[in-house]
Amino acid sequence: MEQKRFTFGKNERLCSRTVVEELFTKGKSFVKYPFRVTYLPLESSSVTVPLQILISVSKKRFKRAYKRNRLKRLTREAYRLNKEELYSQLSEQSKNFAVAFIYLPSEMLDYKLVEKGMKKALRKLSDELLGDEKVD
Repeated sequence: MEQKRFTFGKNERLCSRTVVEELFTKGKSFVKYPFRVTYLPLESSSVTVPLQILISVSKKRFKRAYKRNRLKRLTREAYRLNKEELYSQLSEQSKNFAVAFIYLPSEMLDYKLVEKGMKKALRKLSDELLGDEKVD
């Protein structure tokens, strides 16, 4: 029996400054507490993964870096463990997207609430991305 590997590699991180700028200017977004999710289809054939993500925590709300880093770690972990279903659906259609998860609350939430919010956000993202495909 083969065990699934829940990984989050460097190629899954959104690093391109031009793509990030385009994501926030042209992308669509929605809010699923505790995240604002912004997404944009990528037309680049050089992308090897269906989703490239960016995780952001406001410096205005969390002055201390250790708090921002902790929230980003929790968000990354929740994403890493719950991305598989959306990943497989997008791989079948060979579509690529850039996605930003922006942490909204002013207080630090525990992992259970972050994971619950991530599951809701990924479900809504799946509906949005695959719903758009049905319209075309």
